[in-house]
Amino acid sequence: MSSVIDQAVQARLIATAPRSQVIAASLRYDRADPFAVRLVFPPAASLDGAEVAWTFGRDLLEEGLLGPAGSGDVQIWPYDADAVVVEFHAVGGMAVVQFDTQELRSFLARSYQIVAKGEETRHLDVEADLVALLREA
Repeated sequence: MSSVIDQAVQARLIATAPRSQVIAASLRYDRADPFAVRLVFPPAASLDGAEVAWTFGRDLLEEGLLGPAGSGDVQIWPYDADAVVVEFHAVGGMAVVQFDTQELRSFLARSYQIVAKGEETRHLDVEADLVALLREA
């Protein structure tokens, strides 16, 4: 079984002017970083034409499927039975994006096949992370 999941998803960028637009995005989960989910938007989705990537907790994504979650740069909540809203905050502004609930649930289920919920610490390589941190110091 692969230790990485890359799943294409449809995202609806919510905007007031001129109107909302559907964009392709990619969700990524890697056993090497078992607590994190990475969401990547293509260059066309950004104001400066550069790819945009956000990394946040897998548990935040799960909590956001059930009710409002997050209090920092990433906040997630159910919009209705079929959609979930993710709000991103950065120094340069904010973005509100809507996803299909079932796509996110499918992604989470696949990630739990790689690393079961509650088993994340068993997949951390603390020694390698410490060596890399000391190298950077």
